[in-house]
Amino acid sequence: MTLDSSQRIYVAGHRGMVGRALVRKLEEAGCHRIVTATSGEVDLRDQAATRAFVERHQPEVVLIAAARVGGIHANDTYPADFLYDNLLIASNLIEAAHRHGSERVLFLGSSCIYPKFAEQPITEESLLTGPLEPTNEAYAIAKVAGLKLCETYRRQHGCLFHSAMPCNLYGIGDNYHPENSHVIPALIRRFHEAKVAGASSVTIWGTGTPRREFLFADDLADGCLHLLGLDDPPDLVNIGAGEDISIRQLAELVADVVGFSGEIENDTSKPDGTPRKLMDSSRIRELGWRPGTRLEEGLSLAYRDFIERETGR
Repeated sequence: MTLDSSQRIYVAGHRGMVGRALVRKLEEAGCHRIVTATSGEVDLRDQAATRAFVERHQPEVVLIAAARVGGIHANDTYPADFLYDNLLIASNLIEAAHRHGSERVLFLGSSCIYPKFAEQPITEESLLTGPLEPTNEAYAIAKVAGLKLCETYRRQHGCLFHSAMPCNLYGIGDNYHPENSHVIPALIRRFHEAKVAGASSVTIWGTGTPRREFLFADDLADGCLHLLGLDDPPDLVNIGAGEDISIRQLAELVADVVGFSGEIENDTSKPDGTPRKLMDSSRIRELGWRPGTRLEEGLSLAYRDFIERETGR
Protein backbone atom coordinates (compact mmCIF):
# COMPACT_ATOMS: atom_id res chain seq x y z
CA MET A 1 0.00 0.00 0.00
CA THR A 2 1.21 3.50 -0.83
CA LEU A 3 -0.22 6.95 -0.23
CA ASP A 4 -2.12 8.26 -3.25
CA SER A 5 -3.89 11.53 -3.92
CA SER A 6 -7.32 9.90 -4.24
CA GLN A 7 -7.41 8.75 -0.62
CA ARG A 8 -9.56 10.52 1.93
CA ILE A 9 -7.18 11.52 4.72
CA TYR A 10 -8.34 12.74 8.12
CA VAL A 11 -5.81 14.99 9.86
CA ALA A 12 -6.85 15.10 13.51
CA GLY A 13 -5.46 18.22 15.13
CA HIS A 14 -5.14 20.23 11.91
CA ARG A 15 -5.11 23.59 13.72
CA GLY A 16 -1.99 22.77 15.70
CA MET A 17 1.52 23.34 14.46
CA VAL A 18 2.06 19.72 13.39
CA GLY A 19 -1.42 19.34 11.92
CA ARG A 20 -0.98 22.46 9.81
CA ALA A 21 2.37 21.18 8.57
CA LEU A 22 0.78 17.85 7.64
CA VAL A 23 -2.00 19.57 5.69
CA ARG A 24 0.57 21.72 3.84
CA LYS A 25 2.67 18.71 2.88
CA LEU A 26 -0.36 16.66 1.83
CA GLU A 27 -1.57 19.48 -0.39
CA GLU A 28 1.92 19.82 -1.88
CA ALA A 29 1.80 16.08 -2.62
CA GLY A 30 -1.48 16.53 -4.51
CA CYS A 31 -3.77 15.12 -1.82
CA HIS A 32 -6.96 17.19 -1.83
CA ARG A 33 -9.47 14.92 -0.11
CA ILE A 34 -8.30 16.07 3.31
CA VAL A 35 -10.77 15.87 6.19
CA THR A 36 -10.40 18.27 9.11
CA ALA A 37 -12.53 19.39 12.04
CA THR A 38 -12.11 21.84 14.89
CA SER A 39 -12.66 20.80 18.52
CA GLY A 40 -15.95 22.68 18.32
CA GLU A 41 -17.07 20.45 15.45
CA VAL A 42 -16.04 17.19 17.11
CA ASP A 43 -14.78 16.65 20.66
CA LEU A 44 -12.30 13.81 20.30
CA ARG A 45 -12.60 13.14 24.03
CA ASP A 46 -16.21 12.06 23.35
CA GLN A 47 -16.26 8.46 22.13
CA ALA A 48 -19.69 8.57 20.49
CA ALA A 49 -18.99 11.87 18.75
CA THR A 50 -15.63 10.62 17.47
CA ARG A 51 -17.11 7.40 16.10
CA ALA A 52 -19.95 9.31 14.41
CA PHE A 53 -17.52 11.74 12.80
CA VAL A 54 -15.29 8.98 11.42
CA GLU A 55 -18.28 7.01 10.11
CA ARG A 56 -19.66 10.13 8.43
CA HIS A 57 -16.42 11.07 6.66
CA GLN A 58 -15.05 7.54 6.08
CA PRO A 59 -11.31 8.31 5.88
CA GLU A 60 -9.00 5.71 4.40
CA VAL A 61 -6.09 7.21 6.34
CA VAL A 62 -6.13 8.80 9.81
CA LEU A 63 -3.23 10.95 10.98
CA ILE A 64 -3.38 11.56 14.73
CA ALA A 65 -1.70 14.87 15.52
CA ALA A 66 -4.44 15.92 17.95
CA ALA A 67 -3.32 16.22 21.56
CA ARG A 68 -3.37 18.43 24.59
CA VAL A 69 0.16 19.83 24.60
CA GLY A 70 2.34 22.22 26.58
CA GLY A 71 5.79 22.82 28.02
CA ILE A 72 7.33 21.83 31.35
CA HIS A 73 5.22 24.29 33.34
CA ALA A 74 1.92 23.17 31.81
CA ASN A 75 2.72 19.45 32.07
CA ASP A 76 3.81 19.77 35.68
CA THR A 77 0.85 21.94 36.69
CA TYR A 78 -1.99 20.04 34.98
CA PRO A 79 -0.90 16.37 34.90
CA ALA A 80 -4.40 14.92 35.34
CA ASP A 81 -5.73 16.97 32.43
CA PHE A 82 -2.84 15.94 30.18
CA LEU A 83 -3.20 12.25 31.02
CA TYR A 84 -7.00 12.05 30.82
CA ASP A 85 -7.50 14.13 27.67
CA ASN A 86 -4.70 12.47 25.70
CA LEU A 87 -5.77 8.96 26.69
CA LEU A 88 -9.27 9.69 25.43
CA ILE A 89 -8.13 11.30 22.18
CA ALA A 90 -5.84 8.40 21.29
CA SER A 91 -8.17 5.57 22.25
CA ASN A 92 -11.28 7.11 20.69
CA LEU A 93 -9.61 7.83 17.35
CA ILE A 94 -7.82 4.49 17.05
CA GLU A 95 -10.92 2.49 17.92
CA ALA A 96 -13.12 4.60 15.63
CA ALA A 97 -10.68 4.10 12.73
CA HIS A 98 -10.66 0.35 13.37
CA ARG A 99 -14.47 0.12 13.57
CA HIS A 100 -14.85 2.05 10.33
CA GLY A 101 -12.17 0.00 8.57
CA SER A 102 -9.68 2.75 7.84
CA GLU A 103 -6.76 1.33 5.88
CA ARG A 104 -4.12 3.12 7.88
CA VAL A 105 -3.51 5.08 11.08
CA LEU A 106 -0.33 7.02 11.86
CA PHE A 107 -0.16 8.06 15.50
CA LEU A 108 2.24 10.83 16.50
CA GLY A 109 3.85 10.67 19.91
CA SER A 110 6.77 12.46 21.53
CA SER A 111 10.32 11.70 22.59
CA CYS A 112 9.18 12.10 26.21
CA ILE A 113 7.89 8.51 26.01
CA TYR A 114 11.45 7.32 26.57
CA PRO A 115 13.08 6.84 30.00
CA LYS A 116 14.66 9.91 31.60
CA PHE A 117 18.08 8.28 31.71
CA ALA A 118 17.88 6.26 28.50
CA GLU A 119 21.20 5.58 26.79
CA GLN A 120 21.98 8.24 24.20
CA PRO A 121 21.11 8.42 21.37
CA ILE A 122 17.74 6.92 22.26
CA THR A 123 16.65 3.94 20.18
CA GLU A 124 13.09 2.70 19.77
CA GLU A 125 14.05 -0.34 21.87
CA SER A 126 14.53 1.93 24.90
CA LEU A 127 10.77 2.20 25.36
CA LEU A 128 9.57 1.10 28.81
CA THR A 129 13.08 0.22 30.05
CA GLY A 130 13.20 2.82 32.85
CA PRO A 131 11.37 5.60 34.73
CA LEU A 132 10.06 8.64 32.86
CA GLU A 133 10.89 12.31 33.44
CA PRO A 134 8.48 13.27 36.29
CA THR A 135 7.61 16.73 34.92
CA ASN A 136 5.90 15.29 31.82
CA GLU A 137 5.17 11.74 32.94
CA ALA A 138 1.39 12.08 32.52
CA TYR A 139 1.62 13.20 28.90
CA ALA A 140 4.20 10.50 28.16
CA ILE A 141 2.04 7.72 29.60
CA ALA A 142 -0.85 8.75 27.38
CA LYS A 143 1.41 8.71 24.34
CA VAL A 144 2.81 5.28 25.26
CA ALA A 145 -0.77 4.02 25.53
CA GLY A 146 -1.56 5.39 22.06
CA LEU A 147 1.40 3.78 20.35
CA LYS A 148 0.76 0.49 22.14
CA LEU A 149 -2.85 0.60 20.97
CA CYS A 150 -1.63 0.95 17.38
CA GLU A 151 0.87 -1.86 17.86
CA THR A 152 -1.66 -4.25 19.42
CA TYR A 153 -4.46 -3.44 16.94
CA ARG A 154 -2.01 -4.20 14.16
CA ARG A 155 -0.98 -7.48 15.76
CA GLN A 156 -4.47 -8.62 16.72
CA HIS A 157 -6.54 -7.28 13.81
CA GLY A 158 -3.98 -7.00 11.00
CA CYS A 159 -4.69 -3.32 10.39
CA LEU A 160 -1.85 -1.05 9.31
CA PHE A 161 -1.70 1.15 12.41
CA HIS A 162 1.76 2.49 13.29
CA SER A 163 3.47 5.32 15.17
CA ALA A 164 6.14 7.96 14.77
CA MET A 165 7.99 9.61 17.65
CA PRO A 166 9.32 13.08 16.84
CA CYS A 167 11.90 14.92 18.89
CA ASN A 168 11.18 18.45 20.17
CA LEU A 169 9.34 20.36 17.46
CA TYR A 170 9.06 24.00 16.47
CA GLY A 171 7.97 25.96 13.44
CA ILE A 172 5.15 27.80 11.73
CA GLY A 173 1.97 28.00 13.80
CA ASP A 174 3.65 27.25 17.13
CA ASN A 175 2.10 28.11 20.50
CA TYR A 176 3.65 31.27 21.94
CA HIS A 177 1.69 31.38 25.20
CA PRO A 178 3.79 33.17 27.87
CA GLU A 179 3.51 30.26 30.34
CA ASN A 180 2.36 27.13 28.51
CA SER A 181 4.62 27.10 25.45
CA HIS A 182 7.60 24.88 24.64
CA VAL A 183 11.18 26.08 24.85
CA ILE A 184 11.74 27.55 21.36
CA PRO A 185 8.51 29.58 21.12
CA ALA A 186 8.98 30.66 24.73
CA LEU A 187 12.49 31.90 23.95
CA ILE A 188 11.35 33.65 20.76
CA ARG A 189 8.67 35.56 22.64
CA ARG A 190 10.94 36.37 25.58
CA PHE A 191 13.81 37.67 23.46
CA HIS A 192 11.49 39.59 21.14
CA GLU A 193 9.73 41.33 24.02
CA ALA A 194 13.08 42.11 25.64
CA LYS A 195 14.36 43.60 22.38
CA VAL A 196 11.24 45.76 21.98
CA ALA A 197 11.42 46.89 25.61
CA GLY A 198 15.17 47.62 25.40
CA ALA A 199 15.84 45.22 28.30
CA SER A 200 19.45 44.62 29.28
CA SER A 201 19.02 40.92 30.05
CA VAL A 202 16.79 37.89 29.66
CA THR A 203 16.54 35.09 32.22
CA ILE A 204 16.09 31.49 31.10
CA TRP A 205 15.01 28.51 33.20
CA GLY A 206 17.56 26.16 34.72
CA THR A 207 21.29 25.85 34.27
CA GLY A 208 21.24 25.89 30.48
CA THR A 209 23.26 22.65 30.34
CA PRO A 210 20.55 20.14 29.28
CA ARG A 211 20.82 19.18 25.63
CA ARG A 212 17.84 18.91 23.29
CA GLU A 213 17.18 17.94 19.70
CA PHE A 214 14.88 20.14 17.61
CA LEU A 215 13.10 19.38 14.34
CA PHE A 216 11.23 21.83 12.12
CA ALA A 217 7.56 20.78 11.98
CA ASP A 218 7.45 20.71 8.19
CA ASP A 219 10.34 18.24 8.22
CA LEU A 220 8.32 16.01 10.55
CA ALA A 221 5.37 16.21 8.16
CA ASP A 222 7.65 15.25 5.31
CA GLY A 223 8.86 12.26 7.34
CA CYS A 224 5.28 11.22 8.04
CA LEU A 225 4.40 11.26 4.35
CA HIS A 226 7.49 9.17 3.71
CA LEU A 227 6.24 6.58 6.22
CA LEU A 228 2.78 6.61 4.63
CA GLY A 229 4.43 5.70 1.35
CA LEU A 230 5.89 2.49 2.81
CA ASP A 231 3.99 -0.77 2.41
CA ASP A 232 5.30 -2.24 5.67
CA PRO A 233 6.46 0.51 8.04
CA PRO A 234 7.85 -0.28 11.50
CA ASP A 235 5.40 -0.22 14.41
CA LEU A 236 7.43 2.60 15.93
CA VAL A 237 9.99 4.89 14.36
CA ASN A 238 11.85 7.93 15.67
CA ILE A 239 11.89 11.09 13.57
CA GLY A 240 14.63 13.48 14.63
CA ALA A 241 17.18 15.99 13.42
CA GLY A 242 20.11 13.76 14.34
CA GLU A 243 21.97 16.30 16.50
CA ASP A 244 21.34 18.15 19.73
CA ILE A 245 22.24 21.51 21.27
CA SER A 246 22.43 22.82 24.85
CA ILE A 247 19.63 25.08 26.06
CA ARG A 248 22.22 27.81 26.60
CA GLN A 249 23.46 27.51 23.02
CA LEU A 250 19.88 27.48 21.80
CA ALA A 251 19.10 30.66 23.74
CA GLU A 252 22.12 32.37 22.21
CA LEU A 253 21.04 31.26 18.74
CA VAL A 254 17.47 32.51 19.24
CA ALA A 255 18.79 35.80 20.59
CA ASP A 256 20.87 36.23 17.43
CA VAL A 257 17.91 35.44 15.17
CA VAL A 258 15.64 37.84 17.05
CA GLY A 259 18.29 40.56 17.29
CA PHE A 260 18.57 40.75 21.07
CA SER A 261 22.05 41.84 22.17
CA GLY A 262 21.69 41.89 25.97
CA GLU A 263 22.86 39.39 28.59
CA ILE A 264 21.41 35.91 29.07
CA GLU A 265 21.05 34.89 32.72
CA ASN A 266 20.08 31.57 34.28
CA ASP A 267 17.47 30.97 37.00
CA THR A 268 18.91 27.83 38.58
CA SER A 269 15.93 27.54 40.96
CA LYS A 270 13.86 26.33 37.98
CA PRO A 271 13.96 22.67 36.84
CA ASP A 272 16.18 21.49 34.02
CA GLY A 273 14.18 18.42 33.09
CA THR A 274 15.89 15.48 31.40
CA PRO A 275 19.69 16.04 31.12
CA ARG A 276 19.83 15.02 27.48
CA LYS A 277 17.43 13.84 24.81
CA LEU A 278 18.91 12.85 21.48
CA MET A 279 17.03 10.24 19.51
CA ASP A 280 18.53 7.61 17.25
CA SER A 281 16.78 8.19 13.93
CA SER A 282 18.85 5.69 11.98
CA ARG A 283 15.79 3.49 11.39
CA ILE A 284 13.93 6.08 9.32
CA ARG A 285 17.17 7.17 7.61
CA GLU A 286 17.68 3.58 6.50
CA LEU A 287 14.16 3.79 5.07
CA GLY A 288 15.24 6.72 2.89
CA TRP A 289 14.30 9.89 4.79
CA ARG A 290 16.30 12.72 6.36
CA PRO A 291 15.44 16.29 7.45
CA GLY A 292 16.02 19.24 5.15
CA THR A 293 15.88 22.33 7.41
CA ARG A 294 18.89 23.54 9.41
CA LEU A 295 18.13 24.90 12.88
CA GLU A 296 19.18 28.47 12.07
CA GLU A 297 16.97 28.49 8.97
CA GLY A 298 14.03 27.03 10.87
CA LEU A 299 14.37 29.54 13.70
CA SER A 300 14.32 32.40 11.21
CA LEU A 301 11.14 31.03 9.62
CA ALA A 302 9.55 30.57 13.04
CA TYR A 303 10.45 34.10 14.13
CA ARG A 304 9.02 35.52 10.90
CA ASP A 305 5.80 33.60 11.59
CA PHE A 306 5.71 34.93 15.17
CA ILE A 307 6.08 38.53 13.95
CA GLU A 308 3.36 38.09 11.33
CA ARG A 309 0.95 36.66 13.90
CA GLU A 310 1.77 39.30 16.50
CA THR A 311 1.40 42.20 14.09
CA GLY A 312 -1.37 40.74 11.92
CA ARG A 313 0.70 41.28 8.77
